[in-house]
Amino acid sequence: MTDLRAKSPAFAAAGQPQPPGELLTSHLESTLHAVLRVQERVGRIPGLPEDFWTWAALAALLHDTGKLPHGFQRMIGNTPEPPRIWGERHEVLSLGFVGLLLADHPAQARRWIAAAVAGHHRAFTGGADARKLPVFTQYGTDSAGEFTARFLPADEEQFTRLMGWLHRTARASALPVDEKVPTADLSALTTRAHELLEELMDHWSEPLGFGEVDDDGLLAVLLLGAVTMADHLSSAHASLHERHPLPADYRTRLVERLAAKGHAIRPQQEDAGNTHGHLLLRSWTASGKTEGSLLWARAQIDDLAARIGGIPRVFYVLPYLASINAMTDRLRLELEAPNGIGVAHSKAASYHLVRSLTDGCGEDDDRADAAGKAHSRAEATKNFLELMRVGTPYQLLRGALAGPVHSSILMDSANSVFILDELHAFDARRLGMMLAMMRLWARTGGRVAVLSATLPTALEKLVTETLRPQPVKLVEAPAEVTAPARHRIHTRPGHLTGDASITEVRGHLTEGRSVLVIANNVKDAVLLYEALAPLCTQLYGEDSAYLLHSRYRRMDRNTIETGILNRFEASGPRRPGLLVGTQALEVSLNIDLDVCHTSAADLEALLQRFGRANRIGALPAVPVVVHQPAYAPRRGGGGALWADGVYEEAPTRLAWDILTQDEGEIVDERLTTTWLDQVYASDWGQQWHTTVKRHQQDFEDAFLTFQQPFDDRSALAERFDSQFDGTEAILNEDLDAYSAALEEAPGNTKTGRLLADEYLIPMPQWAGSLTRYEKKLKVRIIDGDYDPVLGLLAVRGLPQQTYRPGEVL
Repeated sequence: MTDLRAKSPAFAAAGQPQPPGELLTSHLESTLHAVLRVQERVGRIPGLPEDFWTWAALAALLHDTGKLPHGFQRMIGNTPEPPRIWGERHEVLSLGFVGLLLADHPAQARRWIAAAVAGHHRAFTGGADARKLPVFTQYGTDSAGEFTARFLPADEEQFTRLMGWLHRTARASALPVDEKVPTADLSALTTRAHELLEELMDHWSEPLGFGEVDDDGLLAVLLLGAVTMADHLSSAHASLHERHPLPADYRTRLVERLAAKGHAIRPQQEDAGNTHGHLLLRSWTASGKTEGSLLWARAQIDDLAARIGGIPRVFYVLPYLASINAMTDRLRLELEAPNGIGVAHSKAASYHLVRSLTDGCGEDDDRADAAGKAHSRAEATKNFLELMRVGTPYQLLRGALAGPVHSSILMDSANSVFILDELHAFDARRLGMMLAMMRLWARTGGRVAVLSATLPTALEKLVTETLRPQPVKLVEAPAEVTAPARHRIHTRPGHLTGDASITEVRGHLTEGRSVLVIANNVKDAVLLYEALAPLCTQLYGEDSAYLLHSRYRRMDRNTIETGILNRFEASGPRRPGLLVGTQALEVSLNIDLDVCHTSAADLEALLQRFGRANRIGALPAVPVVVHQPAYAPRRGGGGALWADGVYEEAPTRLAWDILTQDEGEIVDERLTTTWLDQVYASDWGQQWHTTVKRHQQDFEDAFLTFQQPFDDRSALAERFDSQFDGTEAILNEDLDAYSAALEEAPGNTKTGRLLADEYLIPMPQWAGSLTRYEKKLKVRIIDGDYDPVLGLLAVRGLPQQTYRPGEVL
């Protein structure tokens, strides 16, 4: 079989002969073995037929057999003629092998296998929005003769040998192919392919009927996910990790580590670790929620493995990139697993690059090598290799798009364990999306834990209703356990940027304290930093004052975050200094300062901000000073008012009213739930609940019914992506440096792109009109005012379009 190839010739190093592409039989066998590894990892999925994994294995073995024809082999450079585009779908001809080798198979099972084979690259159906020609459109009107003419010529002897090899390979893996190798020729192959295609068109051309959707739609996307996941693993020549980074003896290790410091497992951590099923864990900041969630996750891994087999994956989900990176670092230390935890967000490769350079690969000669390794680590996560991943919900939510590209995300999440930290941080729309996905995860065998220091009863009820009829256990500290008295509330009628506020902060700095100042927008944060930093640096040195928000080049933000942790990390010595920022500081870094001044916002945001001061309770109750915000309409936003242009007026005023009633009082951590319940019991809270439920239902209806699981979802993908605002651009002054970075790794465009991406600055989606797109470099460019310390200060477009980051977090 040395004359049939599945891939184009491999890339050759300079001066080396070009190696041939991968053998077709090697790729098919590798994909079969990969799907068996996926089965061993995922186990039995609730509600799916007993034969599901057998169907997936047969589809994996047969998925690329349609690469037999001369036209395909010429296209990949495996014939004497010059390569040229073939134009046909090899997976459609693969149906002929399904029909011949499984002729005595039950018709329904054969149709499922055929659907996974024919659908593993291209959608079956699609309207005017389809980005690629759907399979049924391309072949739906062909007669048998026209269909045959598309795929032939092919070599009859190669066909016969391939059939024999497929039969032997299937039998060796105990797959239920027919007892004897079918006697067939190329005419029979194309005839059976055409017949099976017509069967698929009869079944999948229209949406599933009532009563079919729950079973057939989900079954279809999971079967497709199993095959595409195996195909990607095979093509990447990658192996799934088998050793879980969350070890079976995690509890013993935790007990020993705590005992060495004179501590013990807290009651709520113990309770979480003894829970089997979904969990709500409510406990104050720095009370060990993370360790409690890991104890819970380990219990779920053991329980699920005993019930369904496999090795459950653990997904730790957080709302912000900085908090994800910090949590990844923390878990790698906590679990002593430096390479076993994946980073699942859009900047994962950048995260790995920073860590590589920080670890000693910072010389110029090593940058390209470090970038190559970082890219490989990010690709490992994309191929689902790791058993534990930390990331944004966005990566998991994309599974709802299904189809050949995203179904594997759903397959990988089946029978998995999900830790959702800081769920309150999501707006109503994204929270609704998250709830919809939680229901699907539970339906496919998953276990969900929600962690929060600020878990209102309204959110507790939403999660419980979503996961019903499966039980959800609420775990919190026993009534007799006293939370630390960490904060004392003070309110100020003046704005955070006013003279009185600045004078008060200067007084704290003069007294030798570390002061956290959190503004609601970038403009205010920059103003405050410029007013306060000179005094701080004069008193305590250049490394004592920092500003952090979301509008920095990646390289500068990484430098700033490193400096912040060196100065203010919770586990380090207490040192005087100044940290000014925006929402980016709420849940991002493990920092601990002496005093907090903040502009008023919604109550959850404020409680998170308070948690960055006296985080570990090492001091008596410290001042947390809340300043009245300025309410004004947004540009083009109608008459609604927003606190400093960012936070909704109603919940901000509710939070302010609650806090002013407790002026001068120590914050009772247990009382915060009561405060939150007051907010959500208001008219605004009722509207919030209605909005969340509407977004949940809308997401389920649009993305999770799977009525047409093989339909083109291009329009849905655009609709999905539009719900996650943001773009990136480079400064015009960085254009030459960006271009040079692209060339730092000759022959590897992805590695060069990663190095160049260090110049990117995040921007709001609406600011895209102020950018110009450079086609050659594939990057957006802005003409802006930028400072490595202050960040992006303005972007110049047309005179009326000048952007100043006042309304953007």
